[in-house]
Amino acid sequence: MSSGVTESLLGRVFDGRYRVQSHIADGGMASVYLALDTRLDRDVALKVMRHDLAQDEAFVSRFKREARSAARLSHPNVVSVFDQGEDDGQMFLAMEYVPGQTLREVMKAEGPLTPRAALDILGPVLQALGAAHRAGIIHRDVKPENIILREDDGTVKVADFGLARAVSTQTTASQTGVLLGTVAYLSPEQVERGIADARSDVYAAGLILFEMLTGTKAFTGDTPIHIAYQHVHGSIPAPSSRVTSVPGELDALVALATSRDPDHRPYDAEDFLVEVRRSRAMLTPAELDRRPEGPAALAGGARTVAVERTSALPVPAGSQTPASAQRRRPVPAVSLPIDRTPTAPPLLPGRGLEAAGDDDGYDRRNGLWRWIWVALAVVVVGGLAAWWFLAGPGSPTVVPATTSLTFAQAKAKLDVAALGAVRIDSFDESVPKGVVIFTRPGAGSQVRRGTDVKVTVSKGPERYAVPDVVNKSAAEARDQITAAKLTLGTSTQAFDETVPAGLVVSVEPKVGTQLKRGTKVKIVVSKGRQPIPVTDYTNKPAAQAVDALSKAGFTVDATEQANSDKVPKGSVISQSPAGGTLFKGESVKLVVSKGPVLVAVPDVQGKQEAEATQILKAAGFTVTIERFMGGIFGTVRSQEPGANTQQPKGSAIKLVVV
Repeated sequence: MSSGVTESLLGRVFDGRYRVQSHIADGGMASVYLALDTRLDRDVALKVMRHDLAQDEAFVSRFKREARSAARLSHPNVVSVFDQGEDDGQMFLAMEYVPGQTLREVMKAEGPLTPRAALDILGPVLQALGAAHRAGIIHRDVKPENIILREDDGTVKVADFGLARAVSTQTTASQTGVLLGTVAYLSPEQVERGIADARSDVYAAGLILFEMLTGTKAFTGDTPIHIAYQHVHGSIPAPSSRVTSVPGELDALVALATSRDPDHRPYDAEDFLVEVRRSRAMLTPAELDRRPEGPAALAGGARTVAVERTSALPVPAGSQTPASAQRRRPVPAVSLPIDRTPTAPPLLPGRGLEAAGDDDGYDRRNGLWRWIWVALAVVVVGGLAAWWFLAGPGSPTVVPATTSLTFAQAKAKLDVAALGAVRIDSFDESVPKGVVIFTRPGAGSQVRRGTDVKVTVSKGPERYAVPDVVNKSAAEARDQITAAKLTLGTSTQAFDETVPAGLVVSVEPKVGTQLKRGTKVKIVVSKGRQPIPVTDYTNKPAAQAVDALSKAGFTVDATEQANSDKVPKGSVISQSPAGGTLFKGESVKLVVSKGPVLVAVPDVQGKQEAEATQILKAAGFTVTIERFMGGIFGTVRSQEPGANTQQPKGSAIKLVVV
C-alpha cells in the first residue's frame, strides 16, 4: 500500500467507531494501524485489507467466517480479535493492540538466539497453537512476522489465526515479496496438495526454531518455486550444521517437527510441546545459555571434517607391501637397513630343502588358500548380511495400524511386526481415554525390525476440576485456580452474612466442575455483613411495624405495652433503635400502646350540680351541663356515660340538671 493511501486513512473513523491514529506496518494483504475504539476508549490494532481483496466475494465470505472463528479463541498467547467489518468497501479487523517487536525484528537485531531464549519463545507459541488446534483452528501461516513479543513484560503473542485460509491464493498471486516470506514456512503438503492440518503448523514451528537457533532460514532462493521445491524434495538441515554450538537434542527436535511426511511429525502443537519440554529437560544450564558459535559451516551448510592422510611404511627392497599395510594408521618414518641378499622362505613342516626352495609352488599354494579363505569369508558375511537385512533384526517391516485400539492391543500388534512400543500419553478431545490416537512412525511406514514406535495414547479430554476456594482470600483463590491450569475470570464483591470480608463466597462454575485448560472461573468475594437501614415506625400500627421490620431481616420484640393518652391503642409508642443501621438478625424493640388509662365514672345522680361537677373533675373527667326546664332546682337528673362504667381518663361526662 502506498504511503499516499496510508496517509489518507489517518484520522478516518471506520464503522463510526475506530479512529485511525497512526500507521504501524504494511503487509502483503493489509496495512495495520493504531486506532482508538471510541466506544470503549481503548487502543486497538486495525488491520485494513487490500482494496482488491474486498472486491472478491469468495474472500469476503471466507474472511468473515475465519474472523468469527479466530474471535472465539481466548488464550493469553493469542492476539485477540475484537471485531470485523466493512466500511466504504474496505474490509477491516479490530484486534488487540500489542506494543512490542515481532520475532522477525528480534532475530534481525539479535541474530542467533541461545537455546534457552529460543525455547522460551517457542513454548508460548506452541501453547497458542495448541489452543487453536483444540478448537479446530489451523493457523496455516506461522512465521516470525506473526509472533509478537510485548514490550512491557515480554509476553509472546501469536497473531493472524485463520487469515491464511481467508486469503487463500490471493496473496501469493500478486505479492512476490510476501510469497517469499510465506513460502519459507510452508509444509510439503501445503505446497504439493494445498492442504493443511495441525501438523502443518508444527512444521512451521520447527522451521522457526531452526531460524532462532541459526539466525538463517532453512531454505532460501530467488523465487518462491525454488523455495517450495526444496520443501518438497529436500530435508531440513541440522541447526548445528550452521551454528556448531546447537545441542544435538535440538537438532533432533527440529528434524522431528520438519519431517517431510506429516505422519512422522508430532500430532499437533501440544504434542510437539511435550517433545520440546522433554528435550529441554535433557539440556544442562550451560548448554541452554551457551552463546551461538559460528556459523561454522561452509556454503550449503556442510561442516568441514579434517581427514588424516595415510602414508605407506618403508619396507626392504624386493619385498611386497601387504595390502593391510596400506590401511595402517600413519607412523613416523624410520630409517631401516636394507638387506638386498635374497632371503629363503621358511621351511614348512614335513618338507625338505627341495620343497622349501620351490618358491613358485609355495607362492601359488599360499595365494590359493588365501583366496579360498577370502571367498569363504565373503559367503559367510554375505549370508549373515542377507539374513540380517532380509529376515533378521535389520529386515524391513511395516508399522501396523493401531488407532482405535488400546495400548495393550497396539503393543501386541507391534510385537507381531517385531517392533517395540513406547507409550506416550496425551490429551485428546475426541479419542476416548486409553485408546491409541496415532503412532510415530505412522501406520504403513516401512522401518527396520526392532525399531521403537512411539504410541500416543489418549488421556481423554483435557479437563481440570474447579478447586474449592470458598473461604479463601482472593489472592489464594487466584493462585489455586492458576495451579489447576484454569484462568481467573471476573471477580465481583457481594455482602455475605457468614463469610468474613475479603474471603471468597462462591465460584462459578461450581467447585468440582471439570473444565478445559485455561477456562475462566468467576469468583465472588465477600464484603462482609450487609448493614440494613432501620425505619422508624413510631405512631404507626404495631402490626405494620412488625411485618416490615421482620421482612427487612430484623428480630422484632413487640411484647412490651403501655397506656398512652396520645398514641392510639395498637400503635407504636416508641422504637429502639429508631434509626441508623443494623445487621441482619439483630433486634428492634417496640413499645405498643394500650390506649389511655380507664377510670370508673362516679355516680353523681341526685347530687347538686356543683358537687357533682367537683366529684367528676376529681376523678379526672371533664363535665358538660345540659339544663332541663332551666335547671331551676340544680339537681343532677342523669349522667352519660353512666355511673361505674370504665371511661378514658380526661373524657367528658354529660350531666342533665333539672
